[in-house]
Amino acid sequence: MSEYNSKRQQLAGQGAIILAVILWSTAGLTIKLLDWHPLAITCARSTVAAVFLFIVRLISPPSKTAKKNKPLPLWAAGSGYALMMISFVIANKLTTSANAILLLYTAPIWSVFLAWWLLSEKPRWEHWGALILIAVGFVLFFREALGAGSLLGDGIAALSGFFFGAYAVFLRQLKDGTPRDAMLLAHIICAVISSPFLVIYTPSFTPSSVLLILYMGSLQMGAGALFFAYGIKHISTVQAMCTAIFEPILNPVWVLLKTGEKPSLSAVAGGVIIICAVVASSLIGLRREQGTGNR
Repeated sequence: MSEYNSKRQQLAGQGAIILAVILWSTAGLTIKLLDWHPLAITCARSTVAAVFLFIVRLISPPSKTAKKNKPLPLWAAGSGYALMMISFVIANKLTTSANAILLLYTAPIWSVFLAWWLLSEKPRWEHWGALILIAVGFVLFFREALGAGSLLGDGIAALSGFFFGAYAVFLRQLKDGTPRDAMLLAHIICAVISSPFLVIYTPSFTPSSVLLILYMGSLQMGAGALFFAYGIKHISTVQAMCTAIFEPILNPVWVLLKTGEKPSLSAVAGGVIIICAVVASSLIGLRREQGTGNR
C-alpha cells in the first residue's frame, strides 16, 4: 500500500508541476495583450497573486502535521523567485526574447548542482541524459529565433536562470513544511520592489486590463504557485525543473491559437525531443522507485 501511495504521490506531483507550467506559459501572450510597462504589470500581477495566496492560506491553513518553515530557505526561496521574475522582465527589454528564455532555462543545470550540494539529491543517469536532450531540443526549437542580444541583457537573463534554479532548490527544502508560504513571500517582495514603476508609468485601467491582471495574478501566478509548491513536495528538484522546461515550449502554442502563426519544422522537432526526454526521465525514475519498493 505504501509503495502504491508513493507512486501515486509522485504522479500527482508531476501532474501538479505540469499544471503550473501550463498556467505560467500563458504569461507571454497576456503580457503582449496588456499595453502596460512590463514592471508595472509585474507589480500589479504580484499584488493580486499575494492577495490570492493570502486568502487561500486563510481558507486552507497549513496542515497540523506540517513542520514550521525554516527562515533561511523560506526567505531564500521567496527572494529567489521574486528576483527571477524581475530580472527576466528586465532581460526581455535588453536582449532578444529567444535569448532571454533560453538563458532563463539554464535553471535545471543550476538546480542539479545546488540540489546535489544542499540537498544531497544526486542526479541519476536519466537526469543527465534528459538535460543533454533538452539542450539539443532547445537549440532546434529556438534556432531560427536566436539573435544577437546585448551582453548586459544576456547576463541578466543568465542571472534569472540562476535565481529560478536556486528558488526550486530552496523550495524543496520546505517540502516537510509549507512551500506555498515562500510563493506568497515572493510575490510580496516582487510587488514592493516593482511598485515605483506602477506609480511612474501609471497604467490605464480598463475593464479588459483589469480582467487580464486578475487572471494573471489569481490563476496564472497564484494557482500556478500552489501547483508548483505541491509538486515540489513529491518529486525531486531536478525532475521538477526538467518538467518546467515545457513552459517555453507551450508559449508558441498560445501564440498559434491567437494569431495562427505556425512554428517551423525544426521547432516542432525540438519540442518533440524535449517532451520525450522529460517523459522518459520521469518513467525511468518511477520504475526505479517501484523496483526499490519491490526489493
